[in-house]
Amino acid sequence: MIEQDTVKLLRECDAGIKMGVSSIDDVLGHVKSEKLKTCLDECKNEHDKLQTEVGELLVNYGDEGKNPNPMAKSMSWLKTNMMLAADMSDSTVADLITDGCNMGVKSLNKYLNQYEAADEISKDITKRLINLEEKLAVDIRDFL
Repeated sequence: MIEQDTVKLLRECDAGIKMGVSSIDDVLGHVKSEKLKTCLDECKNEHDKLQTEVGELLVNYGDEGKNPNPMAKSMSWLKTNMMLAADMSDSTVADLITDGCNMGVKSLNKYLNQYEAADEISKDITKRLINLEEKLAVDIRDFL
């Protein structure tokens, strides 16, 4: 049970990280403020580090990881492009990223509770990812 929950939790982290990086990539070209761009770049770099950790652990378990839900990714892309078409401002970018962070935190906490038999290493990675998402949402509040 521990190994099964561990792999499932790591797979959800993998999908969440990929979704977060994709969302940041979708908006970076629209950012005007250097401060906001720096916040997003730093967060993306931290996501990349966690992605490496998760990927290595999944390989050790013989798992290929998980991609984000295609429907969720499509809806995110559509919302991003519609909102930016209406208002291409840093405020819109901050709003979109904050919504994404909040959804990520909610989902990751759900999976942390659902896969409670997961090992401490995967739980720690999940908590670090949650903290990263929460920190980004706080760091970009000035742009809302």
